[in-house]
Amino acid sequence: MKKVEIHTPKGVMKVELFDIDAPKSVENFIKLAKSGFYDGLAFHRVIPDFVIQGGCPFSKDMTDRRVGTGGPGYKIDCELAGNNQYHDRGVLSMAHAGRNTGGSQFFVCHSRNNTSHLDRNHTCFGKVYEGLEVIDDIRQGDSIEKIVVTEE
Repeated sequence: MKKVEIHTPKGVMKVELFDIDAPKSVENFIKLAKSGFYDGLAFHRVIPDFVIQGGCPFSKDMTDRRVGTGGPGYKIDCELAGNNQYHDRGVLSMAHAGRNTGGSQFFVCHSRNNTSHLDRNHTCFGKVYEGLEVIDDIRQGDSIEKIVVTEE
């Protein structure tokens, strides 16, 4: 199983990626992480008891009106048929503006309380296995310092 670490000022989230259930999403995430795409971007959307969201390239400047609308310049297809397509606490999922429009934005779920409607609508591609408390500590504007691929 592929693994990454999401480094933030609030701590590190260690993540196992669902490379069997969402291989294209995992490959895309790893490619962007290795290129440094995520370095310095913000968690631009934080909704308590729901999600923390990051990966918008415009979020390096949180005053930019386009924050929340950016991507890597291409779109990837949703992968919704795998076994791990449930938005539980700690799950990483692709954000999108409609089916098959994801790219770089992702979110991490706070809990299962308000996320069941996302199941099989957004691609789950990983889960935090260590550092779950970091999810709760993240506030809007906190940065993604870097994402490090630790196991391929």
